[in-house]
Amino acid sequence: MGGKYRITGDKYPHMRRPRKRGRLVAVIVASAAVLGLLGWGSLQLFDVFSGGGTATAAAGPKHCARPSAEPARVTKLPAPKSVKVNVLNATTRSGLAKETADELKKRGFTIGEVGNAPAAYDKKVKTAGLLIGPKSAADSSLKVLGTQFAGAGTRTDARKGATLDLVIGDGFTKLTAPGTAEKALAALQRGPAESAKPKC
Repeated sequence: MGGKYRITGDKYPHMRRPRKRGRLVAVIVASAAVLGLLGWGSLQLFDVFSGGGTATAAAGPKHCARPSAEPARVTKLPAPKSVKVNVLNATTRSGLAKETADELKKRGFTIGEVGNAPAAYDKKVKTAGLLIGPKSAADSSLKVLGTQFAGAGTRTDARKGATLDLVIGDGFTKLTAPGTAEKALAALQRGPAESAKPKC
């Protein structure tokens, strides 16, 4: 240096190589990816052994509950022609019992007495009407007659014989429309249909 500059002391400056930061970043990213893959693989194994996730769906078809081998027992209902009906008017409107009886006759029912309701019901029925019969008719002929008279209540008593009473009340306007009544009667006679397919 020509003696112009002197180095004093016992410390000398050293030139360091620049750090390779790019390699360090690559190592960190690779490590994170490996850890992520390990975590995902562990989760999949957990699902397989615990019975959850999509592994369950791939294991096999779902078992479905099959319907009972025995069909439901359905009571055989009488045909309209086998149902005898007394049509009784409990309202103040004249001629209502005859009109209703004539319509029921057209629909195949057998008509008995037609006239005014007895004192126990006369002017005391505020609903569309009442269908009354013996206890044995509760699940048979009363249901058949009920398909023709929407909104009527049903009642049983200790009468002798199978003849029913149709008591017309103040809320009555007309019988159920023929088409609707026929569908209701057909559904009633078929009974509950048993599904052939297993229920899942």
